[in-house]
Amino acid sequence: MFDSVPWMSLLGGMLLGVSALLLMLVNGKTAGISGVVNGLITPMKGNVQWRLLFVGGMIVGGAIALKIFGIVSPDFAQIPFVALVVGGLLVGFGTRVANGCTSGHGICGIGRLSKRSVIATLVFMVTAAVTVYLRLHL
Repeated sequence: MFDSVPWMSLLGGMLLGVSALLLMLVNGKTAGISGVVNGLITPMKGNVQWRLLFVGGMIVGGAIALKIFGIVSPDFAQIPFVALVVGGLLVGFGTRVANGCTSGHGICGIGRLSKRSVIATLVFMVTAAVTVYLRLHL
């Protein structure tokens, strides 16, 4: 049952939602990764420990998932390192321009009924759909 993409996607989405809710309830913080990482780059006193634990948990969780499920996309290993770095920098730039990332707007912002987050998430989704369409048809 849990071998199918829809079930795994549903489970992953539920875990993300519960995690974001717990972080908000326990710590009063949102789970937008660009904001979390930005707080590590420009740290404020007493505001670093939870961010380190959050990012560390993502890394450890990814390593555990890799060990359990194996490599999800073999194509990822074929991407040149320079392309990964440039892509990462462009994503970082985009998160600054959009005042947050997809996780911050899509998971946390919509949950808080933020108009800015709803608009940003719609823009992300339309852009992704257009990109996939162009990639498949050009």
